[in-house]
Amino acid sequence: MGLTSAPKWLPPWLFYDAAGSRLFEAITELPEYYLTRTERSILAAHAPEMIAPAPAHTANHLKLRITELGAGSADKTRLLLRAAVERQGTVRYEPLDVSASALRAARERIEREFPAVSVAPQVVDYTRGNGSGLGLEPVESGERRLVLYIGSSIGNFEHEDAMRLLRRVREALRPGDGLLLGVDLVKEEHTLLAAYNDAAGVTAAFNRNMLERLNHELGANFDVDNFAHRAVWNRGASRIEMHLESRYAQRVRLASLDLDVRFAQGETIHTENSYKYAPGQAEAMLVQAGFKAEQCWMDERGWFAVCLGEVA
Repeated sequence: MGLTSAPKWLPPWLFYDAAGSRLFEAITELPEYYLTRTERSILAAHAPEMIAPAPAHTANHLKLRITELGAGSADKTRLLLRAAVERQGTVRYEPLDVSASALRAARERIEREFPAVSVAPQVVDYTRGNGSGLGLEPVESGERRLVLYIGSSIGNFEHEDAMRLLRRVREALRPGDGLLLGVDLVKEEHTLLAAYNDAAGVTAAFNRNMLERLNHELGANFDVDNFAHRAVWNRGASRIEMHLESRYAQRVRLASLDLDVRFAQGETIHTENSYKYAPGQAEAMLVQAGFKAEQCWMDERGWFAVCLGEVA
């Protein structure tokens, strides 16, 4: 377990219980958190282009099925679903996420707003599979699949793990299928830090909620107020790091694991990385994973990119 390692760490999937999912949705609405609104603006401007295959592609006549990794509330996805409905009438949408509550809310909203969209959610941690592919239901004859991995979630992985996941997606797809990948780009340090350390303290609550979850699920006795939220820009690694820093020397009991964990004052638990990419890096990753990099869309400031890779 990461709490017995040196340095200590916890896996980011622990963020997303029901409370954590609600907190993350609140984060996406914060003025400092540019990522969601910037990506939304890109999708709003280019959704019809993103869902269409390359003009000369043999899959041009096939009906699109949309599969989303880490769908969450699927708020931005509605822009792509609307474009798909306008293009082909009906759409099958397969959101995958670790949060059952987020998927339920997303399904209710989408089916209410888009009666032509059939939603087939799956509660699964797609990041933890060891085999090839993603275990997706095969598309039907006359369909092609577009996998969405937006929101810059790929940035939460070390490069080797990110490439492993992209290759698993590629293995799950057939010629004519595609992957739409959202990535956050390197920018001024103060802008990056503010996005992960908002003035209202919502990101701090989101980070500390991981400890609340361990209290509820593992019988731990973390006093969450004894841990401070820290966001750090690691320039050399080109990533934002989130930590929980012990304010005092303390000992925490995890009853279900029969484990006592000691913390020195100032010692941290590393909870998340968020890598920021240089222009062109996402396209290179898609090619390395076996895709043809078709197109990449950016906002006017060059803060965020959404890139399309297709299977030739």
